[in-house]
Amino acid sequence: MLNISGLDNGVVLDHIPAGMSMEIYKYLNLGKLDSQVAIIKNADSQKMGKKDIIKISGSLDKIDLDIIGFLNNKITVNIITNGKITEKKTLHHPKKLTNIIKCKNPRCITSIEQELPHIFLLTDKATSTYRCMYCEEKYTK
Repeated sequence: MLNISGLDNGVVLDHIPAGMSMEIYKYLNLGKLDSQVAIIKNADSQKMGKKDIIKISGSLDKIDLDIIGFLNNKITVNIITNGKITEKKTLHHPKKLTNIIKCKNPRCITSIEQELPHIFLLTDKATSTYRCMYCEEKYTK
């Protein structure tokens, strides 16, 4: 059994679907942080069968919860202070995403005016549908 020590102060992203941790690592730019980051892939889970976990030392201000909510709003965000869970954050689909995803429509103004921010708005919460603010192109992965 693998043993990863606990955090004194930091953030634990738990209940990440198995195999998704590297996508979260990329979107959150965790490689650029000056903090310790531990990724546990395919950990056993009673609820999920297998799951990923990311542990990040330091404060929550380094983590953009909107990105995590966009990727998967069922991920649990635990705040650790003095070695204990002091808070659990509930994630929601953010209403607005800025420069997280890019519009793929070649006729969109963001293709011509490259300094414009890529802004997507949540248009259907039930289906997690985001559309470009400028051209209304639907975001697809």
